[in-house]
Amino acid sequence: MSKKNHQAMTLATPIIRGNDTITAVTITDDIKQAGSLRGLRLVNVLNLDTDAITTLLERVTSPHFKTKESAEMDTRDFVGLSEELMPFLTPPGHGESSEAETENP
Repeated sequence: MSKKNHQAMTLATPIIRGNDTITAVTITDDIKQAGSLRGLRLVNVLNLDTDAITTLLERVTSPHFKTKESAEMDTRDFVGLSEELMPFLTPPGHGESSEAETENP
């Protein structure tokens, strides 16, 4: 699968990696593959469990985070990236009434 990137999220606190400064992060199409969830409990991911989200972000972001970078990330950035994951993890039309629910018997 191609690594299509979605809209970048600008970090509140840039991450310094050697001589590079990471100022924005994108969620890649890897999030659309069930394999990105391997070894994770889906309930933990959907409940935004910090350890589960950290592991998932390391797998599906560009640039890829290192464990130490994820642990030291600004809380605002971590929460923002967690929220960016949710549309990929919920079914299309989630929260909308289905046709069957709106029909009169």
